[in-house]
Amino acid sequence: MKKILFQSDYNEGAHPAILEALVTTNMEQTPGYGEDTHCRHAAELIKEACQASDADVHFLVGGTQANVTVISSILRPHQGVVCAASGHIHVHETGAVEHGAHKVLALPQHDGKITAEQVDTFVSAHYADESTEHMVQPGMVYISFPTEFGTLYSRSELLALSHVCHKYDMPLFIDGARLGYGLQSSSCDITLPELATLADVFTIGGTKQGALFGEAVVIVSDRLKKDFRYHIKQNGGMLAKGRLLGIQFEVLFADDLYFRLARRADMQAQRIRQAFAAKGIPFLIDSPTNQQFPILDAPSLQQLALSFGFSLWEKVDDTHTAVRFCTSWATADEAVDTLCQAIAKL
Repeated sequence: MKKILFQSDYNEGAHPAILEALVTTNMEQTPGYGEDTHCRHAAELIKEACQASDADVHFLVGGTQANVTVISSILRPHQGVVCAASGHIHVHETGAVEHGAHKVLALPQHDGKITAEQVDTFVSAHYADESTEHMVQPGMVYISFPTEFGTLYSRSELLALSHVCHKYDMPLFIDGARLGYGLQSSSCDITLPELATLADVFTIGGTKQGALFGEAVVIVSDRLKKDFRYHIKQNGGMLAKGRLLGIQFEVLFADDLYFRLARRADMQAQRIRQAFAAKGIPFLIDSPTNQQFPILDAPSLQQLALSFGFSLWEKVDDTHTAVRFCTSWATADEAVDTLCQAIAKL
């Protein structure tokens, strides 16, 4: 029997409207490298959604590529990037940032997050150390929204991080690979335009939110805009058929589709959460987004693994394991119904 997959938010291909648009425009002749009307129109739609008319918007193929390109464009050779120990660039990108000769300066995380106080303490200690010039200098701060645990930074937390970054003249970079799932969560207290006023640069993920592939890099800070396309090219991110990215984001940001898809995925995840909670099954983390982390005993894990694909996340003790169930823009009601019925029988 084929398993129903809840392993990731990119198990499926692309939203049908995107595929239709790609087919319809397939024989168009357009300039390359993102200089086409589709990319320009998509950029305008994103700037409108962000209420950031002066922002620069660039389209890259994937999340790691976008993260490395942004980080390498900002840091000087002697600088590193501050992030949570659970941050994607630290644990799930195969040392891509370090491969580009920049150290990741990881701080202890709580629920996947770091605080402004942590950053302030870390950076001030660096400059107070008499050996400061012999150490990697903190040059920017990276956070994920949502985090790798599906948790969210509040408006006040983001404001505090933004303030401490400005205090030390360090850009704040927000990785938004799952941005829609965060913004559409019922627990989120910040809007996209508000986020755009607090971040110096951020990404809007397409790969995990209905696109075949693609991430939008939104640069708000004027000082980070210059020559960014050179960095895209140098990092292998300048797609010759750039319109393929622009077309996808045109569709996603027309008629609120991006946010409608994210909202639905969050609702499906909460249905799964409620099913586990009804059985008294605890959670590793309290996630309000599309990722859920129930702690299963061995028999329950084995039973669910017969019919469903999910990720083993963390060993809790000798008999219990935290796992991840992840919904996507395409998770069907029937799939969630089947899972919830299986959970009820545990």
